[in-house]
Amino acid sequence: MAITSANQLELLQTAEAVAREKMIDPGLVVEAMEESLARAAKSRYGAEMDIRVSIDRKTGKATFTRVRTVVDEEELENYQAEFTVDQAKQYLAEPQIGDQYVEEVPPVEMGRIAAQSAKQVILQRVREAERDRQFEEFKDRAGTIINGVVKREEYGNVVVDVGTGEAILRRNEKIGRESYRPNDRIRCYIKDVRREPRGPQIFLSRTAPEFMAALFKMEVPEIYDGIIEIKAVARDPGSRAKIAVISYDNSIDPVGACVGMRGSRVQAVVNELQGEKIDIIPWNEDQPTFLVNALQPAEVTKVVLDEEAERIEVVVPEEQLSLAIGRRGQNVRLASQLTGLDIDIMTEEEESARRQKEFEVRTKLFMDALDVDEFFAQLLVSEGFTNLEEVAYVELDELLVIDGVDEDTAKELQTRARENLEAQAKAALDNARALGVEDSLVEFEGLTPQMIEALAKDDVKTLEDFATCADWELAGGWTTIDGERVKDDGILEPFDMSLEEAQSLVMTARILLGWVDPADLEADETEENEDATAEDSEEQTSEVGA
Repeated sequence: MAITSANQLELLQTAEAVAREKMIDPGLVVEAMEESLARAAKSRYGAEMDIRVSIDRKTGKATFTRVRTVVDEEELENYQAEFTVDQAKQYLAEPQIGDQYVEEVPPVEMGRIAAQSAKQVILQRVREAERDRQFEEFKDRAGTIINGVVKREEYGNVVVDVGTGEAILRRNEKIGRESYRPNDRIRCYIKDVRREPRGPQIFLSRTAPEFMAALFKMEVPEIYDGIIEIKAVARDPGSRAKIAVISYDNSIDPVGACVGMRGSRVQAVVNELQGEKIDIIPWNEDQPTFLVNALQPAEVTKVVLDEEAERIEVVVPEEQLSLAIGRRGQNVRLASQLTGLDIDIMTEEEESARRQKEFEVRTKLFMDALDVDEFFAQLLVSEGFTNLEEVAYVELDELLVIDGVDEDTAKELQTRARENLEAQAKAALDNARALGVEDSLVEFEGLTPQMIEALAKDDVKTLEDFATCADWELAGGWTTIDGERVKDDGILEPFDMSLEEAQSLVMTARILLGWVDPADLEADETEENEDATAEDSEEQTSEVGA
């Protein structure tokens, strides 16, 4: 194919036709043509030459030029595209390093292979431009609902036509076993929009909790207007869901507004979600109260909240246990997701038995450690003392409130408790040293002898070993495997160590060993604080704008 006057205008017409079809800028298509022609010219004149092609946007005339750049003599590598200052003097009056000499070269005729290569370049650039246009169009629509038409199903993943492009609904984002046929209409939540080298960029979901929240926003005008807010959503897609709502207008019942007249509003959402049953729950700032609401329809007798461990114990009557747990633990699992707390459910009988056992264990502890009789030990437990540390280091006045305890008795109790604790610490340290613990770990501030003994039993015997530990390895945590939460036991978890404390200790060890520069940590903290401040100001700005 030769670039002649007969087909010069045809280039522009082709570019405009392709741009119209793909809804992209015609200039991008022309640039792709220029690149493809330049590639063909290089195959004719030599791959090392810097051949460039410029197509006139009005006439379609293609101009082929060879460019040579002036470089330092020591940096001269490509003799076809570069030359030195001395070599450039015959072409340029006063050549300087970086100057370019441009000369026109004859147009080339494309062979079959060159034409095929040019076609591939153009198609590739057009595809890239199409993907960029699609990304720009949808990047701000993440977090919204979109209606589309099913094009095809590939290995369980559904490809959806969303008007100006394609999106994908993955197998694990579909509700239950729902299936779709080509040309079926589908409503989905845009979960993510991201650039990818190839394939779909728009990822849809029908199982995301946000999908349900967005559906309610469409069906309930009060939510759209901001009078009612959805505070939390927990879903078991296709089966059951719980949604927590709050009203900022005392005259409007949030639950009633979401249910609608004769259940019309909630039924519209249920129908879209393949019959998923929805519990609408009033949100409450008081976590125990909110949890009681979240466990409906089960009745709760008592709630005990442990804020530090983010755990909560719920006591229910024997006949309410199965209802509170739900089929396959569904009710308690959804309530846990809704509140963000780990929930332990027990019957009144189980709680009574557990408390009795704890009472007996603590009574025996005080009897053995303080050398007191059973009655006196029971008095200590009844007053709320749970361990020797509390007896040893509590204010004296708190012991004097116990019947029959005078100042001398209180001091004797504290002396015995401290002596016992010191003996336990010495025994633990001796045992740790016998296991091979080094002084670097023993002298590290923040670890008790009992902690050092526990670390030694887990083969953590030096400060270097300790510094390589992850915070969850020390404090414990939870891991989600196949949708189920699995408990990871921490080495120092029996000593009530939190993740924050574990993280601080490990980082201190790394600083002492010279693995981490404290200045870098301060810089990171400053950056995080600035980011948090910026986010807060953005939220305030958006609230003011709303």
